Amino acid sequence: MDRIPILRMGDTLLVTIQVDMQDQTALTLQDDLANRIAATGASGVMIDISALEIVDSFVGRMLTSISGIARILSATTVVVGMQPAVAITLVELGLSLEGVKTALNVERGMELLRRSRLENVLGH
Repeated sequence: MDRIPILRMGDTLLVTIQVDMQDQTALTLQDDLANRIAATGASGVMIDISALEIVDSFVGRMLTSISGIARILSATTVVVGMQPAVAITLVELGLSLEGVKTALNVERGMELLRRSRLENVLGH
């Protein structure tokens, strides 16, 4: 079974998905991320999907689920690098990725996480 590596950069966990996500791989990633957030106290999760050309409804729901789990564990999730075709497919499938923050690239994603941390510290 493929496991997707989870890298730690300060208080952010970085996931770069380089393989087509099978259902079991997505479920394993969800469990692995929840455990890593709890173990490290990470305040941010960045999921880079720039290598994905296809995202089906199951993977779309898993991204929403991962974001919800992270939020309950006090971490903000940002999905970066979404290809236009993937965005179109998600909209056509009726998946809005509710609660999932998105950014065009890793740099913008890191800025979004930084602002989110600042808002949390300031109590907004």
